[in-house]
Amino acid sequence: MSDIAEIPVDEQERPLPPSPRPVKSALLDGPILRTLLGLAWPNVVALSAGTCTVIAETSYIGRLGVEALAAMALVFPTVILTMTMSGGAMGGAVASAIARALGAGDRERAGTLAAHALLIGISFGLVFMLGMLIFGPRVLEMLGGRGDVLTHAIAYTQVFFGGAVLPWLLNTMAGVLRGTGNMKLPSLLILNSAVWQILLGGTLGLGLGPVPQLGMRGVAAGALIAYSMNICVMGWYLFSGRARVTPKLRGLRIQWVMFFDILKVGAIACFSPLQSVLTISIFTHMLAKFGTAILAGYGIGARLEFLLTSIAFAFGIASVPMIGMAVGAGRIARARRIAWIAGASAFVAVGAPACLVALFPDLWVNIFTDSEIVRATSHQYLSTVAPFYAFIGLASVLYFASQGAAKVLGPVLAQTVRLVFIAAGGWWLSIHATTAQSFFWLAASSMVVLASFSLASVVLTRWGPNYAFERSPAIVV
Repeated sequence: MSDIAEIPVDEQERPLPPSPRPVKSALLDGPILRTLLGLAWPNVVALSAGTCTVIAETSYIGRLGVEALAAMALVFPTVILTMTMSGGAMGGAVASAIARALGAGDRERAGTLAAHALLIGISFGLVFMLGMLIFGPRVLEMLGGRGDVLTHAIAYTQVFFGGAVLPWLLNTMAGVLRGTGNMKLPSLLILNSAVWQILLGGTLGLGLGPVPQLGMRGVAAGALIAYSMNICVMGWYLFSGRARVTPKLRGLRIQWVMFFDILKVGAIACFSPLQSVLTISIFTHMLAKFGTAILAGYGIGARLEFLLTSIAFAFGIASVPMIGMAVGAGRIARARRIAWIAGASAFVAVGAPACLVALFPDLWVNIFTDSEIVRATSHQYLSTVAPFYAFIGLASVLYFASQGAAKVLGPVLAQTVRLVFIAAGGWWLSIHATTAQSFFWLAASSMVVLASFSLASVVLTRWGPNYAFERSPAIVV
């Protein structure tokens, strides 16, 4: 058998090997709903743990006496305001800025933004610390604190806000990680923080074994110790290079444009929790004239709203890095699709259990009370308002989605419209001597107003690439 000569091939004509496929990011290229759910479920766990912490704290503070329980109710709005501002408002702004930088392919800028974010967190923490240590006692007195209740409230405030930098630093670090798409580590640490906060707060507050009873100071100290533990873990992870972004502190050149990139979202977003607290305070004040039973029934319904809203927050927080990276990459159509899918998911996820409770209110009410009159008013409130909780879920997600796009003014103004609607509507109902049921309908309709204006703001606001490469004067640290 004769050999067959090999046909010579010109090397220049030999076909080139196929070029490697570009590396794709799940946040930028993955299926939206599946990616969103993958990012959201750790947040659901973490936020649910936060709810359990509130319930546990209420339980063991009640063992310190009625005055301590009343004192906790007095300081609770300021504590919640601190956590929502540092976590949801400014933390979301940090995540948005980091995500937009990564979406534009500039990891160096993302690291510089992370360093500036830490400076912002420390600065805001110091402002809260000085503000509450100097003016806190007067604020608590204006809120109605008297006698032993005021003494307990001041004791908690002095310790908790004496370390106000810690929650701000913790939530800022969490915002940096969430901006990279890492939801699991911040959520795991928040869960860990909740467990230690319950254990340490109960031990130091009540005094167990050789530990003396420190009362409200011990409860506050337990929270700060838990925050410190998780700051150490998160700081190690960030600065060890394991995260996608490493804050650049050595030789840091302070650039005002970096501060602006974060604060143009965060400073405006901070008005949202402020308005939420004010809206709840006004509505609660108006209901108080109907008596304790009506107020208690509203309180039980508000607890359900607080619990279900955490589900919406989980979807909203998950949408921030997805939308931020899409906007940074100039993929505006995908960013808007993410917002609509996240909003629809939250609408269903919040609305389904809320409607179930509206149909069968005893599933929720029986957990809190055996009083027939309170149960009756709770049934009345839930059957009226609970089906509309879905609109709160939708509005919450659109608020976070707008953070991701760095266009948060519209949803914040929607909160303003709701505040004015509640105040004006409540005043009109008050002068016409209407029933509590009318106020319940006012609350329900205000949720539709909030969602409608939030939706309109996202539709009418132009989302465009907000990433800027310009240089600014810098100060070397």
